[in-house]
Amino acid sequence: MRTLTDLIHTTEPAMPLIRSWVVNGMCPVEILPCSPADGERALLDVQITTRSPMGAICHETGGILVDDGWLRIFGAGCERLPRALMAWSRERVPFFGQQPAFLIIADDAIGGFFCLNGGAFPHVDPGHVAYFAPDTLEWEDLDMTYSDFLCWSWSGDLERFYDQLRWPGWQAECKSLAGDRTFGIYPFLWAKGPTIGERHRKPVPSAETWALEMDMRRQLNGGPPN
Repeated sequence: MRTLTDLIHTTEPAMPLIRSWVVNGMCPVEILPCSPADGERALLDVQITTRSPMGAICHETGGILVDDGWLRIFGAGCERLPRALMAWSRERVPFFGQQPAFLIIADDAIGGFFCLNGGAFPHVDPGHVAYFAPDTLEWEDLDMTYSDFLCWSWSGDLERFYDQLRWPGWQAECKSLAGDRTFGIYPFLWAKGPTIGERHRKPVPSAETWALEMDMRRQLNGGPPN
């Protein structure tokens, strides 16, 4: 276990770089504050230095809200986004020895999850991001590193990525959606039915969404979540 002295870089911290990426982004981005104690705890937990974007976000932010809260990137956790990256993953992700099979690094308002591959997904390069799509119950290779994912998330590509999965007025609904909730949508997105705007939506705990989707994938696809 590396100590805080080992993990905190004062000469080349990544947070200024992240803030410059945000300034050049194409959609609203809100960097949430965290308490010093939560930041230190999250950094020790993830064991990645603040020279890396992931370490910096865990140490210096409560998380990041993108596009009016449609996308939630995990950091140290805070009142508005009460999910620390490693702690939330540890409760849900299998481990290979001491290493997690993958890390849940972010989610979206409709129950999609972004995960950093630690060996669970043979079709995704180690250290690259996979997306669990709530409309197909499949893990998709995004062919991105963590840094690529951050830049992509606020680059303006979200509109194309979520084509047919947004509805008129989604911005206002997302702004009022708690950071530990997703929209429970019925009929489910993986089931046939009307357009998403005509389906019933209500906030449900993100943990409940994750458990339901993993269980449905096992039942419908006959295999484990990876």
